[in-house]
Amino acid sequence: MAAEAHPPKWKTLLAFAIIYFVWGSTFLAIRVGVREVPPLLLAAMRFFVAGAVLYAWMLARGEPSPTLRQWKAASLLGLVIFVFDYGLLFWSEQRVPSGVAAVMLATIPAFMALSEIIFLRTQRLTIRLVVALLIGTGGVAVLVSHSLDLGGAPIDKLGAIALIFASISWSIASVMTRKLPLPDSKVMSAGAQMLSGGLFLAVAAAGFGEFRNFHPAAVSREVWFSLLYLIIAGSIIGFTAYVWLIHHESPTKVGTYAYVNPLVAVLVGYFLGGEALATRTILGTLFVLVSVIVITTTPARKPAAAPTLEEATPEGAGS
Repeated sequence: MAAEAHPPKWKTLLAFAIIYFVWGSTFLAIRVGVREVPPLLLAAMRFFVAGAVLYAWMLARGEPSPTLRQWKAASLLGLVIFVFDYGLLFWSEQRVPSGVAAVMLATIPAFMALSEIIFLRTQRLTIRLVVALLIGTGGVAVLVSHSLDLGGAPIDKLGAIALIFASISWSIASVMTRKLPLPDSKVMSAGAQMLSGGLFLAVAAAGFGEFRNFHPAAVSREVWFSLLYLIIAGSIIGFTAYVWLIHHESPTKVGTYAYVNPLVAVLVGYFLGGEALATRTILGTLFVLVSVIVITTTPARKPAAAPTLEEATPEGAGS
């Protein structure tokens, strides 16, 4: 991925289209997949294969394999990101519409802001942040509330709780990423994390008995296509486009995927997945996205040390 001084505009537009629309559409692909394949097993297949491809690709390009210390760090992140974050996301999409799941995960910047305030101390709890956090909380409340008559059923409580824990796991991983010794190559680091995360997910799937409920011959072509889409488009192509962009565009521009993906996911779920688009979903989405925009555009207390949105994103980013 050699840097280009002035890459062609079409390359930049294509890379943005990939991280906007491909990553946004993966939420529906997950929902299609978990209809017939147990969630942890589906996630294991996605990330193990994608991780193996990225790892092999980097080795073929002459990139050194991670050291034992780096493998340990990558494995720890693989556990937190892929088992607790993605594992919960895949599980929750059995209960929650894909678009709403994307909106719930858009609360990640709120938890990241809290971790920066409490643990890293690179951010202060200002009135601006308090208002943003309250708006985001209000958006989640709109989505889960049984007392508000906004049209459409509130989302499943267990699914909502799982998604909140998934968001917290991602924010914890963001803090850990800055502390752990990872490979210098972002692609090698991502491949190692996906590979180890896929293995952990397979172990978790076995522990929950998912292999007993999995019969490959009974899985439809639509579901196999969804899995291939997640592996190739969502993980391999999507992450490659992301890494290319952060070498050619400002982190602020690249970070806009954080609030474009939920919009894309909601629209894809509505038009292609037949998911409801009631007032409840629209209001909840708007509240959460306003919160995300305010939080991600709030300057840090120590600009020199504070992470940008892309730097705070763990390797293997994207849904």
